[in-house]
Parts: sequence; structure tokens; C-alpha cells
Amino acid sequence: MSPTPATMAFPTHPSAYAWEANDEQVAERYGVPLERIVRFDLNTCPAPPDLALRLLRAGEYGRAISEYPPADYRELVAAAAERYGVAGRDLLVGAGADEILDILAKAFIAPGATAVIPTPTYSMYRVLTEQRPARPALVPRAPAARGYALDLAAVRAAARDAALVWLCDPNNPTGLPEPDGAVADLLAGLLADAEALGRVAPVVVLDEAYAEFIGRSHVALRDAYPRLVVVRTASKAYALAGMRVGFAIARPELIAEIAPYRPPGSVAIPSVAVVTAALRDPDALAANVARVARERARLAAAFAAAGFPANASVTNFLLVELGGPPAARAMADGLLSHGLVPRTFGADHPLAGHLRFTVRDEAQDDRLIAAFTGLAPTARGAVGATPYPEEPTP
Repeated sequence: MSPTPATMAFPTHPSAYAWEANDEQVAERYGVPLERIVRFDLNTCPAPPDLALRLLRAGEYGRAISEYPPADYRELVAAAAERYGVAGRDLLVGAGADEILDILAKAFIAPGATAVIPTPTYSMYRVLTEQRPARPALVPRAPAARGYALDLAAVRAAARDAALVWLCDPNNPTGLPEPDGAVADLLAGLLADAEALGRVAPVVVLDEAYAEFIGRSHVALRDAYPRLVVVRTASKAYALAGMRVGFAIARPELIAEIAPYRPPGSVAIPSVAVVTAALRDPDALAANVARVARERARLAAAFAAAGFPANASVTNFLLVELGGPPAARAMADGLLSHGLVPRTFGADHPLAGHLRFTVRDEAQDDRLIAAFTGLAPTARGAVGATPYPEEPTP
């Protein structure tokens, strides 16, 4: 069987991209009190750990607040190195995983180059590629019945002349990890293809934003694949998205190629202190991961009871198929009128008939369950309806 062909997408002007509406915009558009808005679209945990709150309240930063943070983020790097089982020289700090991804695009994707993006996946990979400007090679993933797994042969074929390959494991927005051994097999294949072609292997960026939810990482594979960069973050399982701290993990020689693109002092001193402490508190992490797993199961059961089973997920979000774009739009509009913001997908997206929901706290999830259950008959009535033009939806 021949590999699934990649779709070559050509760059658009960056002004074509717009970020999600903020709470005030949603409240104004849907006539909902601001305090009733709950974000089920951003994959953030609803509150930071008690440890972070104590540190912020204590404010034990002294005169350091008026100064820039140390350029090497020494204590933060030491804590991250211990947590991820790597050496400090293998780490680079950024203001969240998104800044790390932006730095990697600048470092390794030249204007006019090609970057491979298995889809569906995190939308920023395409945004960053096109902003260079470069060409995204969009490689379809396997269908839902096969867990949206990577098409290894198709990715390898698309990567033969690529500068970079974007990967996400577990994958966002589908919520599942790659099968055991798949990433290692892909890296071995990419290296073999590059050697056969007499070229440098592409950089592989492996985004592990949700790795803590499954307790598995591929950082050790950088020994076999020298051009692997693993990206980690404090935003998801650590519930510290507002701190904006992320990490690139790679071999020292690759970190040396990335480092010149890192802006100085982009991570604030309070963020450094809080995330350093959080990385050294495995009990708080374990408690939050366990809480998310319980709430995820409860939400999934509620969606199923309403007639729309969620896809399997190992992350802090659930992907729910509504039966088609009109049904997804009907459900989204109904939820937004209640102040509940789901993640929607555009009409040309492979998940256009789906909505994605972040797992939040019990009270917030109860509001979602009640509204979703009440709106389910309307969504079922829209299944099979003729799609209509999409309007911007927060």
C-alpha cells in the first residue's frame, strides 16, 4: 500500500491568524455575565497548586523583582534537569512551550523550507511554519478507529526534503499517545532515509506537553537521534499556565544551535520561583493528575449518557464527535449562550464535526454536563443538516 500523500499548503500572511476570543468578548457577544464564563477550550487546569499560591502570597522575592532574572535560570534549570532526568546542558528555558516552539521554528525552518505536520494536531505548528514563511506538508493521521496514529510511511516520505518534523505525543486535540515504539521507529526511519540520501536528517520537534498524564517520555531517544528536540511545559499537568514556563530538551550541540534565538529574560522571576518549587513537588503533580483522571472519566460518562460518546483520551481534555459540522455548531452556540466555551474547529478542519472540552473542576464540569445534556436533542436534530457558512466562533 502506498503512503498517504501529504498535502502541500502554501504560506498565508500572518494576519490571517487570530487568537481565541477573551472572556470579555465572549460575555459581550452572548450576553452572559463575565463571572459565568468558563474556558473549556484552552486545556488549562482550573487552579494552580497550593504550593504556587503560597509562594505568590509570600512574595519572598525582595529586591529581585526590580531586576532581570539570571540569564541562565540556574535554579529552574537544575530543578527541570532533575525532574526530566537529563543534564542541565541539555535544557533551554522559554516563556511557555509556545515560545520554545517559536524559537525552534526560527532556528531550523528557513524561509521557503518545508516542515512536516501530521494532522490533525496542535494548530500552532502550521502557524509558526507559515510565519517563517515556509511550506507545511500536511500528512493525514490514521482515522479515529485507529487512534489517530501517525502514518509512519507517509511522514517519512514527506520528510525526505524537509527541514523539520512537528510531532505531538500525546497528541492535541485527539487526546491519545502514539502506539508503543512508533516514535522510535519513525526516528530510525528518518535517520536511515537521510543517510541514504546523503543529507542531514530533519530536526524532529516532539511536543510532550501532556506527557505527565501518561508518565512516559521520549527524551532518551535523543541519544539515537541527535536532531531530536523534546518540548515540555509547566502549563498542563502542573496547572501553571499563567506562569508561562516551558523547556526544550536536546543534545548539547543542538541546544547550542537553538540558544542564540532565545530572548533574554523572557521568564519572570516569580515564574522561575514557582515552577522551580513545583518541579520539586511530585506529590502535588501526582494529586492533580489523579484528579484530572477522575473528572475525565466522569465527563466522558456524561457525554455518553447524552448520546455523544467522547473519544478515548489520556490527557486533560476530551474530543467529542457530534455527527457533523451543523450539530457541532448547534452544540457550541448553545454552550456559549450558557457561558461555557468549547474548542471548535473550522469548516475545512478534519475535526469540523467535533468539539473539544478541557477537564476542569467538579463544579464547572457539573455546569457543562447540565448544559450539554439539555442541548443534546438540538444537536441530534442538526445531524445530517446541510452545512451553512461558518461565522467566527470564540
